Amino acid sequence: MQLRVNSTDNEAQVPPGQTAQSTFVDQINAIRELIDEAEQREGETISLVERLHERSGHLHSAINLAEETAALLLADFVVRYIEHVPDFIEALHDMASEAGIREGIEPLLNIAIEYFLNPPDLIAGHSALELLLDEAYLAHRLLEEINDRFIGLCGAPLVPMDMTRANLVAHELIGEPFANELDQAVLFSAELLLSEYNFRGEAFDRFFARHREHGWSVELSRWPCLATDRAIFLNFEHR
Repeated sequence: MQLRVNSTDNEAQVPPGQTAQSTFVDQINAIRELIDEAEQREGETISLVERLHERSGHLHSAINLAEETAALLLADFVVRYIEHVPDFIEALHDMASEAGIREGIEPLLNIAIEYFLNPPDLIAGHSALELLLDEAYLAHRLLEEINDRFIGLCGAPLVPMDMTRANLVAHELIGEPFANELDQAVLFSAELLLSEYNFRGEAFDRFFARHREHGWSVELSRWPCLATDRAIFLNFEHR
């Protein structure tokens, strides 16, 4: 499956009478509305819990949950994992705007947004919450891949957020081989982003130099959703 990397030409994307900022806000609000609508459908929640009950007996042994509560705990994890996406997109947008690199990372933000507002054909036909889980997984995995590449290239991540553990749980809940297909789609998007956009320039150089030297304490205090995956934490214990 191929996923689009959208143009950053704001004139091509922003409707007349709107600014790029207002369009971004509208997009984030639209994602949150999709999430709210899915969460408010009682049938969706019941269907998700039932599916997770079936999956809970086939998870990696590192995910150790009591059988009687596993499905509900996993459903709570799924909801928080999904809700985390618009929060981190918004935080990354604001942080990049203040650092003067917003235009440079707009292609990354656009892909994460498109996963929700124009989902790829690969995940069509799923129920609403399952679809949102797939979309959230794509967004979180894309940022994980981009962060890994930036650490190698620049000596610092783009954001101080490590979702590896949460992504592993989500991978388990989605199940193979489909989760592997989503991973391949993410790798394609990451390669396309890094080949079409160099993520370089004086502003980027200052951004990474500052964080290599001073760390991320200011950003973490302002945007707690960037801290780690603690907000959507599940205990890992070997059986």
